[in-house]
Amino acid sequence: MDHRTICLALLVCVSFAAAVLGQNVPKNEEDEIVKVDTQLIDVPIVVTDKAGKPVMNLKQTNFVVYEDNQKQDVAEFSATSAPFEVALLLDTSGSTRADLQLIQRSAQNFINSLRPGDRVSIIAFRSEVDAGRSTAASEVIAPLTDDRAALKSALDRVSTSNGTPYYDGLVSVVEKVFANKPNDEFRGRRALVALTDGVDSTSVSDFDEARELLSEAGIISFFIQVDTRPFFEENLLGDCQTAIRFSQSQIRRYYRRFQPSAKLEKVSNFCQLGDFERLAISKQLYELAESEMKTLAKNSGGNVFPVGDLSGARAAFRSVADEIGTKYRLGYYSSNTKRDGTFRKIRVELKGLPAGAQVRAREGYTSPGK
Repeated sequence: MDHRTICLALLVCVSFAAAVLGQNVPKNEEDEIVKVDTQLIDVPIVVTDKAGKPVMNLKQTNFVVYEDNQKQDVAEFSATSAPFEVALLLDTSGSTRADLQLIQRSAQNFINSLRPGDRVSIIAFRSEVDAGRSTAASEVIAPLTDDRAALKSALDRVSTSNGTPYYDGLVSVVEKVFANKPNDEFRGRRALVALTDGVDSTSVSDFDEARELLSEAGIISFFIQVDTRPFFEENLLGDCQTAIRFSQSQIRRYYRRFQPSAKLEKVSNFCQLGDFERLAISKQLYELAESEMKTLAKNSGGNVFPVGDLSGARAAFRSVADEIGTKYRLGYYSSNTKRDGTFRKIRVELKGLPAGAQVRAREGYTSPGK
């Protein structure tokens, strides 16, 4: 081979290497990099016809998803047959103490109505003594499992408490029950199902903390809202020594939110509250609880099922199980790659369905910060 042939060969090699190094990264590699650096946004969805009945057997092509009015490319899709992981939170405080067996039976019927592949964890409240003082705490009675016998045994161990650490229970759902990332089959299909009046009395955590954690984890929130207000207010009035009392944290929450200029000594002393003021506090606390439940459900694509008393819990649990069994799930990587901590609105539209079909889906999420 003469020197001209060698030079030509070297020139070809150098030109080829330069072309390879200078060319764009293939599209599939770009997509992979974006997926590593960007959060997968899960969107649980329920579709109903004009009569309110769930619409089944839909495909990915029946859905279009928008984020802040920008169309997004759907990366993943799960049909209604995919399994769920459910954190079942049972409020066993206050007026529910006399109905513990009813709660246990209703919860058992709910578990029985789920599909064989669904996994359940049970969280409840209990009383404990700390430094000689009785307090209430949330407790994970059973970790996630599809072992129905183990779940039944766990329900039998559920006890009552002398307070309502409701916010702590919500935090426990994220930090204890769903602490680990889900397997692929459960991604975007994790749910909180809470039987409660939503009126917290003893938590260390607050609502904003619980809301942020649930939103970041993408957990769908369902609430069976038990109306305990008549029982509570019936026993709230009269002699302050024998009446049911607000906890210190409840009184402070009311004045901090609704009367921030009130004197501190009045805020901390139940016996200085007259009957009219006690009823005003109760009204606001129950309305606040209802608003908080609706916020968590709406933002996550869940629902709130009000019941007049615990006797209606069984039917409400059935409705929740039906919804869980008819959930679709979309997943997309946001085209907005900014890490600015802003809230982004999600909108899902339907394609190819008869008139009157309606969709209920997760309404938004907060993007990661820098």
